[in-house]
Amino acid sequence: MAIRNKTPFAQQPGFLVLRVQAIFSLLVALGFFLGNDLTAGYSALLGGLTALLPNAFFAYKAFRFFGARSAKDIVLSIWSGAMGKWILTAVLFALLFVGIRQLDITALFVGYLLTVAIGATAPLLIKNF
Repeated sequence: MAIRNKTPFAQQPGFLVLRVQAIFSLLVALGFFLGNDLTAGYSALLGGLTALLPNAFFAYKAFRFFGARSAKDIVLSIWSGAMGKWILTAVLFALLFVGIRQLDITALFVGYLLTVAIGATAPLLIKNF
């Protein structure tokens, strides 16, 4: 019998990492906007969002259950969250390439990769995580 986590999403452990990723993504987009042009700025922002939204989906799925009795449901939820994250990332990139005509590919991938990197290193940077 699975025990659902009733803690609001904004108070769950992974939300702080998502917040750091969002702030960093905005800073990267601002840097590209000021350093290059508007196209590079929104391309970097879209790259950051392409990393952030699937991570938010995974965090939502990963923290749905808790407790020893929910171990099977926790594993299934983490697995489905990881698969959903990869699918959502691929769909978002496909939509960006098909739907947006003026796109700075370099800024898009730099924004994506830096947002992924900050998500991987954020637990090391955040105290009391």
